[in-house]
Amino acid sequence: MALDLAGLGTAAADWRTVAGELAKLESDARGGLVKKSDEARWVGVNAGVTREFIGKAAKEFSDLQKEADSIANVLADAHAELTQYQKQAQYLTEDAAKGDPSRNPPDLGLAVLNGADGTVIVTVTVCEPGETDQRTLDRIRWYRDTLNGIIRHAAEVDAAAARALRNSHGSDAQNAGHARYTSLDEEQFPRALELAALGKGANPQQRAELHRLWESLSPAARAQLWLARKDELMAAGILSPTMPQVAPDAGAGAYNSESDGFDDWRTKKKMELLIQAADFKGMTDAARHMSHYLGNSGSPMNLPVDTMMADVPEFKTYVDNIVRKNQDAWLTQALEEFRKNGGQPIAFPVEAKALNGFYFSKDVDANWFYAVGGTNSNVTGVVTAVPDENGNPRISIDYQANVWDRYNWDKGKGVEIGPLSIPDGDMAELHRAGVAQEFDMSGSSGVRHYELGTAEAGNQAPLPGPGESRDGRTNPGREQQQDRPPTTGGGRGTVR
Repeated sequence: MALDLAGLGTAAADWRTVAGELAKLESDARGGLVKKSDEARWVGVNAGVTREFIGKAAKEFSDLQKEADSIANVLADAHAELTQYQKQAQYLTEDAAKGDPSRNPPDLGLAVLNGADGTVIVTVTVCEPGETDQRTLDRIRWYRDTLNGIIRHAAEVDAAAARALRNSHGSDAQNAGHARYTSLDEEQFPRALELAALGKGANPQQRAELHRLWESLSPAARAQLWLARKDELMAAGILSPTMPQVAPDAGAGAYNSESDGFDDWRTKKKMELLIQAADFKGMTDAARHMSHYLGNSGSPMNLPVDTMMADVPEFKTYVDNIVRKNQDAWLTQALEEFRKNGGQPIAFPVEAKALNGFYFSKDVDANWFYAVGGTNSNVTGVVTAVPDENGNPRISIDYQANVWDRYNWDKGKGVEIGPLSIPDGDMAELHRAGVAQEFDMSGSSGVRHYELGTAEAGNQAPLPGPGESRDGRTNPGREQQQDRPPTTGGGRGTVR
């Protein structure tokens, strides 16, 4: 946060000057000394020794220039990345401290403090009585994890730069010109390729490191990695959203903070009947989520996003509109990066969302209304530009829709399915009584491929539908039963 990076920028500029001056010396040596030596009508032992010496001296100028240029490239790249991460850390720290007084209840300001081993701790600035609500806990977790990720990223860039400087200089102080770097790509790409090859077998730490390397790579190196390991990168979750995934509200309150009683037992029994009624009416997702709530584990649950878009065309249109709104900007950026890279392949990640989330109203689809209600959604993807047979850029995007929410029954939410109903607030009481438990829900659609257009115009053809993902549509029947505990009693609504 407080590190002065100006010296690193100055060092990079100084080495760039050194490289330029050495290039002049090399040119002078080859165009002057070497040329004159080669053209001289001079024979004998002295002539041979002198020509060899001049040739070696000219080569040394060349090697020194290459080493200086490599060092300048490495320092400049490290300075640019570390400056970016420092600004991100400063912004997030200030943003966390602000909170959001306009919310009801307000988002509390959070303090970012030094922790152990170069990590940070995030905590509330004002201690209030009672348990910390779920939204605040989610905000604390997101700021903490994101800031510690930035710290790890900066440390990895620092280590990569140090390795590149050692390799540029070599082990012999009297012999210049060893490994040459145009950027940190040459140091980071092999590790990124190694991690990408793990695909879905990568563990959480490896996936996080791969995400950081993916962010650091240049558009050219990213394209090389994407074209070589596209399927493995997607399997490793490279398209996972990075936006904050926090509870939309405070929820019902602290879990198991009150004693349960007869009313809670009665509400639970009514809810079990509601689950069977929902299954009977074909509201399988509403039943699944109610059942998981009563299962009392609090474990996260997957959302079948492809099914959600197929069931509710308005939601599919909502996702399509996110792509449409950003299509021209992505196309322009791709054309610029393609031009800067000399007409060679480039790739860059994108992430976008609408101003407001999507609400599954009861009138449109009662199943998803009771299953999720309102959701946060965004689109993540990778835009690529590759030359066609004529050298013109072919620009496309591989993208997915992401949805996340928290399943809760806070004040203002009741349920009515057929002849059965539970009044406002009764289901929330089950969470406070420890009889049921709120849980996080999230999921992603299959990955779609779409041609964004050309330099002349963006593509206006319909965007792919839920059944047109590049890796096949998810089996909704299987996914809708995931993590669903058996309901009590018999009947056609029972899951066995």
